Amino acid sequence: MTQIDQIMQQAATAYEQYKNIPPAQRAAFLEAIGAEITARREGLVKTAGEETNLPMARLNGEIVRTTTQLQKFADLIKEGSWVEAVIDTTPNIRRMLVPVGPVVVFGASNFPFAFSTAGGDTASALAAGATVVVKAHPAHPRTSQLMFEAIQAAIVQSDMPAHTVQHVTGDYHTGKALVIHPNTTGVGFTGSLQGGKALCAYAAEREVPIPVFAEMSSVNPVVFLPQALETRGAALAETFAASITLGAGQFCTNPGLLIGLESPAFTAFQQQLGAALEKTSPQKMLHPGIHTAFLEGRTRMLANQEVSLSPAPVLDFDANAVRPSLALTSGAAILANPALKEEVFGPHALVVACKDKAELLTVLKGLKGQLTTSVMATEEELGQWREVIDVQLTLAGRIILNGAPTGVEVCAAMVHGGPFPATTDARFTSVGTAAIRRWVRPVCFQQFPDALLPDELKDGNPRGIWRLTDNQYGR
Repeated sequence: MTQIDQIMQQAATAYEQYKNIPPAQRAAFLEAIGAEITARREGLVKTAGEETNLPMARLNGEIVRTTTQLQKFADLIKEGSWVEAVIDTTPNIRRMLVPVGPVVVFGASNFPFAFSTAGGDTASALAAGATVVVKAHPAHPRTSQLMFEAIQAAIVQSDMPAHTVQHVTGDYHTGKALVIHPNTTGVGFTGSLQGGKALCAYAAEREVPIPVFAEMSSVNPVVFLPQALETRGAALAETFAASITLGAGQFCTNPGLLIGLESPAFTAFQQQLGAALEKTSPQKMLHPGIHTAFLEGRTRMLANQEVSLSPAPVLDFDANAVRPSLALTSGAAILANPALKEEVFGPHALVVACKDKAELLTVLKGLKGQLTTSVMATEEELGQWREVIDVQLTLAGRIILNGAPTGVEVCAAMVHGGPFPATTDARFTSVGTAAIRRWVRPVCFQQFPDALLPDELKDGNPRGIWRLTDNQYGR
């Protein structure tokens, strides 16, 4: 495509300038983007509400999250230690992280602000020193355009190269053209397993393969231990009813698999959870495509003879509205039918009753990679059920104790990632300041005179950052 070639050539030209812009100026640019978004909040929220069916309170909160992560990346690069400078004086070899080049970011349907045009992928790439081409999600094109206009204003205000960030609309052909273009050095994606795998295939077929950092599929298993259910089962039912239905279940961290031991307490929890879900009002999903996929996925699961439906209603009221549903099955059934482990994206969860501890551990071990996994337990149970946490360590990037998985904090310690198919590379996160590491690579300078080194590696440490010098950390 001629247009895509021109865009990627512009991205490469801008990168040659942008990568050398001092960190303080890059930080000011990120802050300017945040300020422009805040100034345009009313129009952004109104347009996003019209395109996504998301409520105003949720969208306003997402605006805050978007500007917050821009500020956190600005703070990160101003401080500077993120480059992981390492110096060995004998021999004279010095290493740091440098940006990879132009990056392509695919907007997400379920987060029109925080995971889209000016979201975490874009913010982290710009912080690293990479230029960005955004592929707008077709579910909210006007919102994406308005966000891009905020970025454009910040580019002018901050005197950044004109094509530091570019905006593209189109279908899957456009997306493929962006991924396979020789100037593209990395891809960020949040979406379906099918979409992520397609992008990975395009990237692998290139003459020079590139990484695709895709967040794709997760059922976020939750283990309910006996004492926790006996002491606070009713409260847990309310907590997880709210988590399952949050945002019409359209969160990648939605708790879709609830696992426990067969017992009166677990049966009571199921009934209480079903009753809490039954009280909820119908919610509109993001767009007809997601609504159709949800209904089809739920129908496939409920077609299995080993799955029954709890009393929670499943009536659909209009083209995009749904009520939540709760399905029940056994540990033996989910072990025999791998399809029951698949994600149903929306307000739905599958309760799995296991006959004993051994079966519960076998169910956990048979799951694919996840973004999160949680355990509800008393302090006493944690020692008795240590094997559960040991298995969970192999499953996911984030393990939660006594809390629901929905809600992801933007902070330095956050890991929003996990083994495939949760993501394509479990070593990285798409949320939090560590997300910057996706868009950099290490380079070492050997026998360079001090004057030719980046400031981060010079003897005098002019930036005053933390460095590892001859195996000792210091400034």
